[in-house]
Amino acid sequence: METTHKRRVRYKGTHPRNYQEKYKELQPEKYADTIEKVIRKGSTPAGMHISICVQEILDFLQIRPGQTGLDATLGYGGHTERMLERLEGQGHLHALDVDPAESEKTEKRLRALGYGEDILTVHLLNFAQMDQVAKGAGGFDFVLADLGVSSMQIDNPDRGFSYKTEGPLDLRMNQQKGISAAERLQNISLEELAGMLMENADEPCAGEIAREIINRQRRGGKIETTTQLREAVEAALSFLPESERKEAVKKSCQRTFQALRIDVNHEYEALYEFLEKLPEALRPGGRAAILTFHSGEDRLVKKSLKHFQKEGLYSQIASDAIRPSAEECRRNSRARSTKLRWAVRTQ
Repeated sequence: METTHKRRVRYKGTHPRNYQEKYKELQPEKYADTIEKVIRKGSTPAGMHISICVQEILDFLQIRPGQTGLDATLGYGGHTERMLERLEGQGHLHALDVDPAESEKTEKRLRALGYGEDILTVHLLNFAQMDQVAKGAGGFDFVLADLGVSSMQIDNPDRGFSYKTEGPLDLRMNQQKGISAAERLQNISLEELAGMLMENADEPCAGEIAREIINRQRRGGKIETTTQLREAVEAALSFLPESERKEAVKKSCQRTFQALRIDVNHEYEALYEFLEKLPEALRPGGRAAILTFHSGEDRLVKKSLKHFQKEGLYSQIASDAIRPSAEECRRNSRARSTKLRWAVRTQ
C-alpha cells in the first residue's frame, strides 16, 4: 500500500506564527540551532519548557549518588535530567505527572538519554498522591515540586491554557479526566464565579467579569473557546478609560484563565494535600524545594513550612523566598513571578 507524502504546514511571511507551523521548534532533536536562537531571544521554543532556578535548586538539594528522590511534577523533564546527572547512575529518582500526553513524551526523551528503569520510574499520578510512591521507596532524600504550568501546555492551542490563541476552553492537565473549563462555566452561579476569580487570582474586577460571563450565557451566548472568554473579559472592562484598557484586559485575562485552571484541576486542594504529606515522605535530614508562580500558591507553601517547623518536623525552612536572577528573567520571561522556598526534615 502506497503512503501519501504529507507536506508540512506552510506559513505566511518569513517567520512561523502559529503553533502548528513551528515545525523546527517542535523537533529539537533535529533543529538544535533553531532552538538556541529562540532561547537567545528570550523566548520559549514551541513544545518545550525552560526549567527555572535550576542551579539554585541543585545547590540546595545537595543530591549525592545513591540517594532516592522525587520530582513531584515531571513536566518537560528539565529539572529531572539535572537531578539524574547528580545521581551519577547510583540511586533512584521517581517522577510524577498527571498529564498522560506530555509525560509519555518526556519519559521517551529521558530514556533516549540512557536513563533506564533501574534509575528512573515515571508514575502517572498527581503530586498529592506522592505518599503512594514514598511508601514503596522508603521515603525520599530529596523532593522537588515545580508548581508552574509547563510551556508545552500553555503554547499548545488545543489545551486552551492561553487567551492569546484560539482553541477549546479546556484547561485540564489531564484531558481524560474531569470537566473542562467550558463545562464548568455552564453551571456556575454569579457569586461562585466572582469568588473563584478573587480567591484563585486576586482579580480586582471579579464582579464585573463574572457578571458579563453569566449574562452572556443567560442570553444564549456560548463560552466554549479561549477567544470567547477573552471577549467576555474585554466587554466587562469596557468601562475603563481607553488609555488603561489594553493593559488591564491583558492582566485580567491572565488572572481569569489562571483562576479557572486552578479550579478545574483542583490545584489548591492538591497542593494542600501534598504539603500535608511532605514531612512524612522525607527521610530524616531530607530536603524539599518548591517553586511557586503566584501569590495564592506561595501563601499556602509559606504557611505550611512555618507550621511544620513549629511542630518540630522541619529543622530549617527558607526565611525568604529565593527569586530567579535578573539574567534568568531576561532569558526566560516566564521566570519573573517565580519564588523558591525550601525545608529540611528534622534528623
